[in-house]
Amino acid sequence: MMLWILLGLPCIFAIAAGFLRSPRAILVLAALGSIAVAAFGGFVAISAISSPIAAWENNLRLDVLSAYHLVIIVLVFAFASFYAWGHFVPQIAEGSFGKSTARRFGASWFSFLASMILVLMSNNIGLLWVAMETTTLASALLVSLRPDAASIRAAWSYLMICSVGIAMALLGTFLLAGEAKAVMGVAALEAGSSPFLWTDLMKIAHEMRPDAVKLAFVFLLVGYGTKAGLAPMHSWLPDAHGQAPAPVSAVLSAVLLNCALYAICRVVPVVNIATDGAGWGILVPFGALSVIVAALHVLREKDMKRLLAYCSVEHIGIIALAVGLGAPAIALFHTLNHSVAKMAAFFYAGTIAHDRGTKKADEIGGLLRIHPVIGTGLIASILALIAMPPSPVFQSELWLVKFGISKGHYVSIGVLLLGVAILAFGLVKPFFGMVWRKETSDIRPFATPWHQWVITILPLAILLVLGVWMPTPLANVIEQAAAIIGVIP
Repeated sequence: MMLWILLGLPCIFAIAAGFLRSPRAILVLAALGSIAVAAFGGFVAISAISSPIAAWENNLRLDVLSAYHLVIIVLVFAFASFYAWGHFVPQIAEGSFGKSTARRFGASWFSFLASMILVLMSNNIGLLWVAMETTTLASALLVSLRPDAASIRAAWSYLMICSVGIAMALLGTFLLAGEAKAVMGVAALEAGSSPFLWTDLMKIAHEMRPDAVKLAFVFLLVGYGTKAGLAPMHSWLPDAHGQAPAPVSAVLSAVLLNCALYAICRVVPVVNIATDGAGWGILVPFGALSVIVAALHVLREKDMKRLLAYCSVEHIGIIALAVGLGAPAIALFHTLNHSVAKMAAFFYAGTIAHDRGTKKADEIGGLLRIHPVIGTGLIASILALIAMPPSPVFQSELWLVKFGISKGHYVSIGVLLLGVAILAFGLVKPFFGMVWRKETSDIRPFATPWHQWVITILPLAILLVLGVWMPTPLANVIEQAAAIIGVIP
Protein backbone atom coordinates (compact mmCIF):
# COMPACT_ATOMS: atom_id res chain seq x y z
CA MET A 1 0.00 0.00 0.00
CA MET A 2 2.84 2.41 0.80
CA LEU A 3 4.23 2.16 -2.74
CA TRP A 4 0.83 2.91 -4.27
CA ILE A 5 0.39 5.94 -2.00
CA LEU A 6 3.86 7.24 -2.84
CA LEU A 7 3.17 6.86 -6.55
CA GLY A 8 -0.34 8.27 -6.27
CA LEU A 9 0.52 11.47 -4.37
CA PRO A 10 2.30 13.27 -7.24
CA CYS A 11 -0.38 12.02 -9.67
CA ILE A 12 -3.09 13.62 -7.51
CA PHE A 13 -1.12 16.86 -7.30
CA ALA A 14 -0.63 16.85 -11.09
CA ILE A 15 -4.38 16.59 -11.61
CA ALA A 16 -5.06 19.27 -9.00
CA ALA A 17 -2.65 21.66 -10.75
CA GLY A 18 -4.76 21.42 -13.87
CA PHE A 19 -7.82 22.75 -12.04
CA LEU A 20 -6.28 25.64 -10.12
CA ARG A 21 -6.80 29.08 -11.68
CA SER A 22 -4.17 31.12 -9.90
CA PRO A 23 -0.50 30.80 -10.93
CA ARG A 24 0.50 31.60 -7.35
CA ALA A 25 -1.72 28.82 -6.05
CA ILE A 26 -0.10 26.37 -8.45
CA LEU A 27 3.37 27.39 -7.29
CA VAL A 28 2.30 26.97 -3.66
CA LEU A 29 0.88 23.55 -4.55
CA ALA A 30 4.18 22.62 -6.21
CA ALA A 31 6.15 23.60 -3.12
CA LEU A 32 3.87 22.07 -0.49
CA GLY A 33 3.09 19.01 -2.61
CA SER A 34 6.77 18.26 -3.20
CA ILE A 35 7.50 18.64 0.50
CA ALA A 36 4.66 16.21 1.27
CA VAL A 37 6.02 13.69 -1.25
CA ALA A 38 9.51 14.15 0.19
CA ALA A 39 8.30 13.53 3.74
CA PHE A 40 6.33 10.40 2.84
CA GLY A 41 9.05 9.25 0.44
CA GLY A 42 11.61 9.50 3.23
CA PHE A 43 9.42 7.38 5.47
CA VAL A 44 8.97 4.75 2.74
CA ALA A 45 12.70 4.78 1.96
CA ILE A 46 13.59 4.14 5.61
CA SER A 47 11.18 1.21 5.65
CA ALA A 48 12.64 -0.19 2.41
CA ILE A 49 16.18 0.08 3.74
CA SER A 50 15.20 -2.15 6.64
CA SER A 51 13.36 -4.62 4.40
CA PRO A 52 12.36 -4.45 0.69
CA ILE A 53 8.76 -3.43 0.03
CA ALA A 54 6.83 -5.06 -2.83
CA ALA A 55 3.41 -4.64 -4.44
CA TRP A 56 1.43 -5.71 -7.52
CA GLU A 57 2.72 -9.28 -7.61
CA ASN A 58 6.30 -8.04 -7.20
CA ASN A 59 6.16 -5.80 -10.29
CA LEU A 60 6.73 -2.89 -7.92
CA ARG A 61 9.58 -3.26 -5.44
CA LEU A 62 11.66 -0.85 -3.41
CA ASP A 63 14.96 -2.05 -1.94
CA VAL A 64 17.92 -0.22 -0.46
CA LEU A 65 19.39 0.73 -3.86
CA SER A 66 16.17 2.24 -5.16
CA ALA A 67 15.42 3.78 -1.74
CA TYR A 68 18.79 5.56 -1.80
CA HIS A 69 17.99 7.14 -5.17
CA LEU A 70 14.44 7.89 -4.02
CA VAL A 71 15.74 10.03 -1.16
CA ILE A 72 17.92 12.02 -3.57
CA ILE A 73 15.01 12.56 -5.98
CA VAL A 74 12.46 13.74 -3.43
CA LEU A 75 15.06 15.93 -1.71
CA VAL A 76 16.04 17.65 -4.96
CA PHE A 77 12.41 18.07 -6.01
CA ALA A 78 11.51 19.64 -2.67
CA PHE A 79 14.35 22.15 -3.00
CA ALA A 80 13.56 22.81 -6.67
CA SER A 81 9.85 23.34 -5.98
CA PHE A 82 10.69 25.82 -3.24
CA TYR A 83 13.08 27.59 -5.60
CA ALA A 84 10.47 27.56 -8.39
CA TRP A 85 8.15 29.63 -6.23
CA GLY A 86 10.72 32.41 -5.92
CA HIS A 87 11.79 32.02 -9.55
CA PHE A 88 8.36 32.24 -11.19
CA VAL A 89 6.52 34.70 -8.90
CA PRO A 90 8.27 37.75 -10.41
CA GLN A 91 7.39 36.40 -13.87
CA ILE A 92 3.69 36.44 -12.93
CA ALA A 93 3.88 40.23 -12.60
CA GLU A 94 5.85 40.41 -15.86
CA GLY A 95 3.09 38.45 -17.62
CA SER A 96 5.37 35.60 -18.77
CA PHE A 97 3.98 33.05 -16.30
CA GLY A 98 0.24 33.13 -16.82
CA LYS A 99 -2.51 30.69 -15.93
CA SER A 100 -2.03 28.29 -18.84
CA THR A 101 1.76 28.21 -18.40
CA ALA A 102 1.38 27.65 -14.66
CA ARG A 103 -1.07 24.80 -15.19
CA ARG A 104 1.22 23.16 -17.70
CA PHE A 105 4.13 23.56 -15.31
CA GLY A 106 2.28 22.10 -12.32
CA ALA A 107 0.85 19.11 -14.21
CA SER A 108 4.15 18.31 -15.96
CA TRP A 109 6.19 18.90 -12.80
CA PHE A 110 4.33 16.32 -10.72
CA SER A 111 3.98 13.92 -13.67
CA PHE A 112 7.77 14.08 -14.03
CA LEU A 113 8.18 13.33 -10.34
CA ALA A 114 5.72 10.41 -10.49
CA SER A 115 7.44 8.89 -13.53
CA MET A 116 10.86 8.98 -11.87
CA ILE A 117 9.46 7.39 -8.72
CA LEU A 118 7.99 4.66 -10.94
CA VAL A 119 11.42 4.10 -12.50
CA LEU A 120 12.83 3.37 -9.07
CA MET A 121 9.90 1.18 -8.03
CA SER A 122 9.90 -0.96 -11.17
CA ASN A 123 11.00 -4.53 -10.54
CA ASN A 124 9.72 -5.29 -14.05
CA ILE A 125 12.16 -4.33 -16.84
CA GLY A 126 9.26 -3.68 -19.22
CA LEU A 127 7.57 -1.38 -16.74
CA LEU A 128 10.91 0.33 -16.16
CA TRP A 129 11.11 1.10 -19.87
CA VAL A 130 7.59 2.56 -19.87
CA ALA A 131 8.43 4.71 -16.84
CA MET A 132 11.64 5.96 -18.45
CA GLU A 133 9.79 6.94 -21.63
CA THR A 134 7.23 8.77 -19.49
CA THR A 135 10.01 10.84 -17.91
CA THR A 136 10.98 11.92 -21.43
CA LEU A 137 7.48 13.08 -22.32
CA ALA A 138 6.88 14.92 -19.04
CA SER A 139 10.27 16.62 -18.96
CA ALA A 140 10.03 17.68 -22.63
CA LEU A 141 6.93 19.71 -21.73
CA LEU A 142 8.94 21.38 -18.97
CA VAL A 143 11.90 22.14 -21.25
CA SER A 144 9.54 23.92 -23.67
CA LEU A 145 7.66 25.77 -20.93
CA ARG A 146 8.67 29.06 -22.54
CA PRO A 147 7.12 28.95 -26.04
CA ASP A 148 10.10 30.52 -27.83
CA ALA A 149 11.89 29.01 -30.80
CA ALA A 150 15.04 28.02 -28.91
CA SER A 151 13.13 26.18 -26.16
CA ILE A 152 10.90 24.33 -28.61
CA ARG A 153 13.90 23.36 -30.71
CA ALA A 154 15.72 22.07 -27.61
CA ALA A 155 12.67 20.08 -26.50
CA TRP A 156 12.23 18.60 -29.98
CA SER A 157 15.90 17.59 -30.14
CA TYR A 158 15.61 16.07 -26.67
CA LEU A 159 12.51 14.09 -27.67
CA MET A 160 13.99 12.79 -30.92
CA ILE A 161 17.41 11.76 -29.59
CA CYS A 162 16.12 10.22 -26.37
CA SER A 163 13.31 8.41 -28.19
CA VAL A 164 15.87 6.75 -30.46
CA GLY A 165 17.86 5.82 -27.38
CA ILE A 166 14.82 4.48 -25.59
CA ALA A 167 14.00 2.38 -28.68
CA MET A 168 17.45 0.80 -28.35
CA ALA A 169 16.74 0.13 -24.68
CA LEU A 170 13.45 -1.54 -25.64
CA LEU A 171 15.30 -3.88 -27.98
CA GLY A 172 17.76 -4.70 -25.20
CA THR A 173 14.86 -5.33 -22.84
CA PHE A 174 13.28 -7.85 -25.23
CA LEU A 175 16.62 -9.55 -25.88
CA LEU A 176 17.25 -9.98 -22.16
CA ALA A 177 13.70 -11.16 -21.44
CA GLY A 178 13.80 -13.52 -24.41
CA GLU A 179 17.00 -15.16 -23.19
CA ALA A 180 15.54 -15.43 -19.69
CA LYS A 181 12.33 -17.02 -21.01
CA ALA A 182 14.31 -19.64 -22.91
CA VAL A 183 16.27 -20.50 -19.76
CA MET A 184 13.23 -20.60 -17.47
CA GLY A 185 11.22 -23.05 -19.51
CA VAL A 186 7.52 -23.71 -19.50
CA ALA A 187 7.39 -25.20 -16.01
CA ALA A 188 8.93 -22.17 -14.32
CA LEU A 189 6.72 -19.77 -16.25
CA GLU A 190 3.60 -21.71 -15.29
CA ALA A 191 4.77 -21.66 -11.67
CA GLY A 192 4.71 -17.86 -11.67
CA SER A 193 8.26 -16.88 -12.66
CA SER A 194 8.59 -13.98 -15.08
CA PRO A 195 11.41 -13.19 -17.54
CA PHE A 196 10.73 -9.49 -16.93
CA LEU A 197 11.26 -9.36 -13.13
CA TRP A 198 14.70 -8.37 -11.86
CA THR A 199 14.39 -10.69 -8.90
CA ASP A 200 13.66 -13.68 -11.16
CA LEU A 201 16.40 -12.71 -13.61
CA MET A 202 18.95 -12.76 -10.80
CA LYS A 203 17.99 -16.34 -9.91
CA ILE A 204 18.69 -17.70 -13.39
CA ALA A 205 21.44 -15.31 -14.58
CA HIS A 206 24.12 -17.99 -14.13
CA GLU A 207 22.29 -20.19 -16.67
CA MET A 208 21.95 -17.51 -19.35
CA ARG A 209 24.28 -17.42 -22.35
CA PRO A 210 27.05 -14.83 -21.81
CA ASP A 211 27.04 -13.57 -25.41
CA ALA A 212 23.26 -13.08 -25.43
CA VAL A 213 23.39 -11.15 -22.16
CA LYS A 214 26.28 -9.00 -23.39
CA LEU A 215 24.37 -8.14 -26.56
CA ALA A 216 21.29 -7.16 -24.57
CA PHE A 217 23.47 -5.08 -22.24
CA VAL A 218 25.01 -3.17 -25.15
CA PHE A 219 21.57 -2.11 -26.36
CA LEU A 220 20.44 -1.23 -22.83
CA LEU A 221 23.62 0.74 -22.15
CA VAL A 222 23.37 2.74 -25.38
CA GLY A 223 19.63 3.29 -24.86
CA TYR A 224 19.62 4.35 -21.23
CA GLY A 225 23.08 5.89 -21.64
CA THR A 226 21.54 8.32 -24.14
CA LYS A 227 19.07 9.40 -21.47
CA ALA A 228 21.89 9.63 -18.91
CA GLY A 229 23.89 11.94 -21.17
CA LEU A 230 26.87 9.64 -21.64
CA ALA A 231 29.10 10.61 -24.58
CA PRO A 232 28.80 10.31 -27.51
CA MET A 233 24.98 10.24 -27.02
CA HIS A 234 24.95 13.48 -25.00
CA SER A 235 24.15 16.02 -27.72
CA TRP A 236 20.61 16.73 -26.47
CA LEU A 237 21.72 17.58 -22.95
CA PRO A 238 23.35 21.05 -23.24
CA ASP A 239 20.47 22.41 -25.32
CA ALA A 240 17.72 21.02 -23.06
CA HIS A 241 19.42 22.09 -19.83
CA GLY A 242 20.41 25.43 -21.26
CA GLN A 243 16.92 26.38 -22.51
CA ALA A 244 14.80 24.95 -19.68
CA PRO A 245 13.77 27.20 -16.77
CA ALA A 246 16.29 27.03 -13.93
CA PRO A 247 14.18 24.80 -11.61
CA VAL A 248 13.69 22.35 -14.48
CA SER A 249 17.39 22.39 -15.37
CA ALA A 250 18.18 21.58 -11.75
CA VAL A 251 16.01 18.44 -11.64
CA LEU A 252 17.07 17.33 -15.12
CA SER A 253 20.71 17.45 -14.17
CA ALA A 254 20.51 16.42 -10.52
CA VAL A 255 18.06 13.50 -10.70
CA LEU A 256 16.88 12.56 -14.22
CA LEU A 257 20.38 11.54 -15.29
CA ASN A 258 20.66 9.47 -12.10
CA CYS A 259 17.49 7.55 -12.99
CA ALA A 260 18.93 6.50 -16.34
CA LEU A 261 22.18 5.38 -14.72
CA TYR A 262 20.14 3.55 -12.09
CA ALA A 263 18.50 1.51 -14.87
CA ILE A 264 21.94 0.58 -16.18
CA CYS A 265 23.17 -0.34 -12.71
CA ARG A 266 20.20 -2.68 -12.30
CA VAL A 267 21.40 -4.65 -15.33
CA VAL A 268 25.02 -4.84 -14.15
CA PRO A 269 24.58 -7.67 -11.60
CA VAL A 270 22.70 -9.80 -14.14
CA VAL A 271 25.51 -9.26 -16.66
CA ASN A 272 28.07 -9.94 -13.94
CA ILE A 273 26.61 -13.28 -12.99
CA ALA A 274 25.97 -14.40 -16.56
CA THR A 275 29.45 -13.47 -17.81
CA ASP A 276 31.44 -14.19 -14.63
CA GLY A 277 32.24 -10.52 -14.24
CA ALA A 278 33.42 -9.92 -17.80
CA GLY A 279 30.50 -7.85 -19.09
CA TRP A 280 30.79 -4.67 -17.05
CA GLY A 281 33.96 -3.34 -18.71
CA ILE A 282 32.03 -1.65 -21.52
CA LEU A 283 31.06 1.05 -19.02
CA VAL A 284 34.68 2.18 -18.72
CA PRO A 285 35.17 3.61 -22.25
CA PHE A 286 31.78 5.33 -22.14
CA GLY A 287 32.64 6.89 -18.78
CA ALA A 288 36.15 7.94 -19.82
CA LEU A 289 34.92 9.39 -23.12
CA SER A 290 32.24 11.39 -21.32
CA VAL A 291 34.85 12.93 -19.00
CA ILE A 292 37.09 14.04 -21.86
CA VAL A 293 34.35 15.20 -24.24
CA ALA A 294 32.69 17.30 -21.55
CA ALA A 295 36.00 18.86 -20.50
CA LEU A 296 36.84 19.88 -24.07
CA HIS A 297 33.40 21.40 -24.69
CA VAL A 298 33.62 23.47 -21.51
CA LEU A 299 36.72 25.25 -22.80
CA ARG A 300 34.78 27.02 -25.57
CA GLU A 301 31.42 27.58 -23.88
CA LYS A 302 30.26 30.91 -22.42
CA ASP A 303 26.64 30.21 -21.47
CA MET A 304 26.41 29.54 -17.71
CA LYS A 305 23.73 26.86 -17.93
CA ARG A 306 25.38 25.07 -20.84
CA LEU A 307 28.63 25.07 -18.89
CA LEU A 308 26.83 23.37 -16.02
CA ALA A 309 25.22 20.93 -18.46
CA TYR A 310 28.59 19.83 -19.82
CA CYS A 311 29.78 19.55 -16.24
CA SER A 312 26.92 17.08 -15.72
CA VAL A 313 28.15 14.99 -18.65
CA GLU A 314 31.55 14.79 -16.98
CA HIS A 315 30.20 13.79 -13.58
CA ILE A 316 27.86 11.19 -15.08
CA GLY A 317 30.94 9.84 -16.84
CA ILE A 318 32.78 9.66 -13.52
CA ILE A 319 29.91 7.70 -11.98
CA ALA A 320 29.82 5.30 -14.94
CA LEU A 321 33.59 4.94 -14.75
CA ALA A 322 33.42 4.11 -11.04
CA VAL A 323 30.82 1.39 -11.65
CA GLY A 324 32.82 0.01 -14.57
CA LEU A 325 36.02 -0.15 -12.53
CA GLY A 326 34.21 -2.06 -9.80
CA ALA A 327 33.65 0.69 -7.21
CA PRO A 328 29.85 1.03 -6.92
CA ALA A 329 30.01 2.50 -3.41
CA ILE A 330 32.14 5.38 -4.69
CA ALA A 331 29.75 5.81 -7.62
CA LEU A 332 26.76 6.06 -5.29
CA PHE A 333 28.46 8.59 -3.01
CA HIS A 334 29.48 10.66 -6.03
CA THR A 335 25.88 10.53 -7.26
CA LEU A 336 24.69 12.19 -4.06
CA ASN A 337 27.46 14.79 -4.09
CA HIS A 338 26.92 15.77 -7.70
CA SER A 339 23.13 15.99 -7.27
CA VAL A 340 23.33 18.44 -4.37
CA ALA A 341 26.09 20.58 -5.88
CA LYS A 342 24.57 20.73 -9.37
CA MET A 343 21.09 21.46 -8.04
CA ALA A 344 22.46 24.42 -6.11
CA ALA A 345 24.57 25.68 -9.02
CA PHE A 346 21.56 25.78 -11.36
CA PHE A 347 19.55 27.66 -8.72
CA TYR A 348 22.19 30.35 -8.41
CA ALA A 349 22.92 30.59 -12.14
CA GLY A 350 19.20 30.82 -12.92
CA THR A 351 18.68 33.64 -10.45
CA ILE A 352 21.66 35.61 -11.74
CA ALA A 353 20.65 35.10 -15.37
CA HIS A 354 17.12 36.35 -14.65
CA ASP A 355 18.29 39.38 -12.71
CA ARG A 356 20.97 40.39 -15.21
CA GLY A 357 19.06 39.50 -18.37
CA THR A 358 21.77 37.24 -19.82
CA LYS A 359 23.20 33.74 -19.40
CA LYS A 360 26.55 34.67 -20.92
CA ALA A 361 29.25 34.60 -18.26
CA ASP A 362 31.48 37.02 -20.18
CA GLU A 363 28.73 39.67 -20.10
CA ILE A 364 28.42 39.66 -16.30
CA GLY A 365 30.74 41.42 -13.87
CA GLY A 366 30.81 42.54 -10.25
CA LEU A 367 29.14 39.28 -9.19
CA LEU A 368 29.82 39.41 -5.45
CA ARG A 369 29.05 43.13 -5.20
CA ILE A 370 25.72 42.94 -7.02
CA HIS A 371 24.71 39.43 -5.84
CA PRO A 372 26.51 39.01 -2.51
CA VAL A 373 24.56 35.95 -1.32
CA ILE A 374 23.63 34.16 -4.56
CA GLY A 375 27.02 35.00 -6.07
CA THR A 376 28.82 33.48 -3.10
CA GLY A 377 26.65 30.40 -3.42
CA LEU A 378 27.44 30.05 -7.12
CA ILE A 379 31.18 30.29 -6.61
CA ALA A 380 31.02 27.83 -3.69
CA SER A 381 29.03 25.32 -5.75
CA ILE A 382 31.47 25.64 -8.67
CA LEU A 383 34.37 24.98 -6.29
CA ALA A 384 32.52 21.91 -5.06
CA LEU A 385 31.91 20.64 -8.61
CA ILE A 386 35.59 20.98 -9.58
CA ALA A 387 36.48 18.89 -6.52
CA MET A 388 38.07 21.60 -4.40
CA PRO A 389 38.62 20.41 -0.78
CA PRO A 390 36.70 20.06 1.49
CA SER A 391 34.04 19.30 -1.12
CA PRO A 392 32.58 15.77 -0.92
CA VAL A 393 33.13 15.62 -4.70
CA PHE A 394 36.84 15.81 -3.90
CA GLN A 395 36.44 12.91 -1.47
CA SER A 396 34.65 10.63 -3.92
CA GLU A 397 37.02 11.45 -6.79
CA LEU A 398 40.05 10.93 -4.54
CA TRP A 399 38.68 7.54 -3.43
CA LEU A 400 38.14 6.58 -7.07
CA VAL A 401 41.70 7.55 -8.00
CA LYS A 402 43.14 5.55 -5.11
CA PHE A 403 40.92 2.56 -5.92
CA GLY A 404 41.77 2.63 -9.62
CA ILE A 405 45.51 2.83 -8.96
CA SER A 406 45.32 -0.02 -6.45
CA LYS A 407 43.65 -2.20 -9.10
CA GLY A 408 46.07 -1.23 -11.86
CA HIS A 409 43.65 0.86 -13.96
CA TYR A 410 46.30 3.45 -14.76
CA VAL A 411 45.00 4.53 -18.16
CA SER A 412 41.44 5.07 -16.95
CA ILE A 413 42.61 7.05 -13.93
CA GLY A 414 44.96 9.09 -16.12
CA VAL A 415 42.05 10.01 -18.38
CA LEU A 416 39.96 10.89 -15.33
CA LEU A 417 42.62 13.18 -13.88
CA LEU A 418 43.21 14.88 -17.23
CA GLY A 419 39.49 15.48 -17.74
CA VAL A 420 38.98 16.78 -14.21
CA ALA A 421 41.90 19.19 -14.58
CA ILE A 422 40.65 20.53 -17.94
CA LEU A 423 37.11 20.92 -16.63
CA ALA A 424 38.32 22.76 -13.53
CA PHE A 425 40.14 25.28 -15.72
CA GLY A 426 37.16 25.53 -18.07
CA LEU A 427 34.76 26.35 -15.22
CA VAL A 428 37.01 28.60 -13.14
CA LYS A 429 37.80 30.97 -16.01
CA PRO A 430 34.21 32.06 -16.88
CA PHE A 431 32.66 31.87 -13.41
CA PHE A 432 35.49 33.55 -11.55
CA GLY A 433 35.67 36.09 -14.35
CA MET A 434 32.20 37.18 -13.25
CA VAL A 435 33.79 38.06 -9.89
CA TRP A 436 36.95 39.74 -11.16
CA ARG A 437 35.36 41.61 -14.07
CA LYS A 438 34.02 45.07 -13.29
CA GLU A 439 30.40 45.74 -14.17
CA THR A 440 30.33 48.51 -16.77
CA SER A 441 26.77 49.62 -16.04
CA ASP A 442 25.66 51.17 -12.78
CA ILE A 443 23.69 48.32 -11.16
CA ARG A 444 22.77 48.45 -7.51
CA PRO A 445 23.17 45.29 -5.41
CA PHE A 446 20.09 43.10 -5.62
CA ALA A 447 18.16 42.47 -2.43
CA THR A 448 18.29 38.94 -1.02
CA PRO A 449 14.80 37.60 -0.22
CA TRP A 450 14.51 35.08 2.58
CA HIS A 451 13.95 32.16 0.20
CA GLN A 452 17.30 32.88 -1.48
CA TRP A 453 19.00 32.60 1.89
CA VAL A 454 17.39 29.17 2.33
CA ILE A 455 18.42 27.80 -1.07
CA THR A 456 21.94 29.18 -0.53
CA ILE A 457 22.65 28.00 2.99
CA LEU A 458 21.04 24.54 3.12
CA PRO A 459 22.64 22.93 0.00
CA LEU A 460 26.05 24.38 0.87
CA ALA A 461 25.66 23.14 4.45
CA ILE A 462 24.92 19.63 3.16
CA LEU A 463 28.01 19.74 0.95
CA LEU A 464 30.19 20.98 3.79
CA VAL A 465 29.01 18.27 6.18
CA LEU A 466 29.50 15.50 3.60
CA GLY A 467 32.94 16.88 2.81
CA VAL A 468 34.25 16.58 6.34
CA TRP A 469 32.13 13.81 7.84
CA MET A 470 30.49 10.64 6.55
CA PRO A 471 27.51 9.81 8.81
CA THR A 472 27.56 6.14 9.77
CA PRO A 473 23.95 5.49 8.69
CA LEU A 474 24.70 6.97 5.24
CA ALA A 475 27.84 4.84 4.92
CA ASN A 476 25.87 1.72 5.83
CA VAL A 477 23.14 2.48 3.28
CA ILE A 478 25.70 3.10 0.52
CA GLU A 479 27.47 -0.15 1.39
CA GLN A 480 24.22 -2.12 1.23
CA ALA A 481 23.16 -0.47 -2.03
CA ALA A 482 26.56 -1.10 -3.58
CA ALA A 483 26.29 -4.79 -2.65
CA ILE A 484 23.14 -5.02 -4.81
CA ILE A 485 25.00 -3.72 -7.86
CA GLY A 486 27.60 -6.37 -7.01
CA VAL A 487 30.23 -5.48 -9.58
CA ILE A 488 33.03 -8.04 -9.74
CA PRO A 489 36.38 -6.38 -10.52
